[in-house]
Amino acid sequence: MTRLDRYAVFGHPIKHSKSPRIHRLFAEQTGQTLEYTAQDVPAEQFQSAVTTFFAGGGKGLNCTVPLKELAWNYVAHKTERAQLSKAVNTLALQADGSLLGDNTDGIGLVTDLTINHGIALSGSRILILGAGGASRGIIAPILEQTPHSLVIANRTVDKAVKLAAEFDNGGSITGCGFEVLKNRQFDLILNATSASLSGCMPPLPTGLLAKEGVCYDLAYGNEPTAFVRWGQENHALKSLDGLGMLVEQAAEAFFIWRGVRPKTRPVIELLNSERKP
Repeated sequence: MTRLDRYAVFGHPIKHSKSPRIHRLFAEQTGQTLEYTAQDVPAEQFQSAVTTFFAGGGKGLNCTVPLKELAWNYVAHKTERAQLSKAVNTLALQADGSLLGDNTDGIGLVTDLTINHGIALSGSRILILGAGGASRGIIAPILEQTPHSLVIANRTVDKAVKLAAEFDNGGSITGCGFEVLKNRQFDLILNATSASLSGCMPPLPTGLLAKEGVCYDLAYGNEPTAFVRWGQENHALKSLDGLGMLVEQAAEAFFIWRGVRPKTRPVIELLNSERKP
């Protein structure tokens, strides 16, 4: 009996993860035979869990909160986008037995925005809320789209300024606190904080969103997040959450592992249809 190629997502918590379903749908669609599971792995058990997984025949891993930075430190070989983001969400076993670390979050976001929603990033004034790991993973792919400007706003100003400085050779990027956003406008506002899932919002001034501007929350839920609701209340042309990004980054990981690129639209439509009306 042929043993199935094994893949998994590690995280803590992980019970809520849609990744196993997404990858099973990709496998069915592309005729691939594989197994993909979710494993609850606390940070202190990460190294031993990864070693055990690949020693047992595992082919590839996804890593989610709070393990992406640990995965970055674990692997010696990283793609350029993983190096820049200092976070790894995809581990792939190579032919020589080594592991390659990649970060597919940024390309997943850009694909969802530009391809699925027809939002042009080139020449746009873009604001990212938050200066944590989620922000770090999306900055380089956004700058590659040549926006007019990219601003990172964070409660701790120094963190935003330092993060922006790491990418300042990639385009027009600055970091600041929320208080200096007054009297500024943006065409696209990206929420990279987890606060909106618990109903919290950063202190955003009125008039921040330009006419026909777009709001996008990297987080997602069965019901609209606090930031998605803020976008609707501020007359956003579109106010979106990160479900499409989740599927697109998964498709990129699937391609890295299997060499086959699945169609994402039917998967996104299916998951959207299952949300609460």
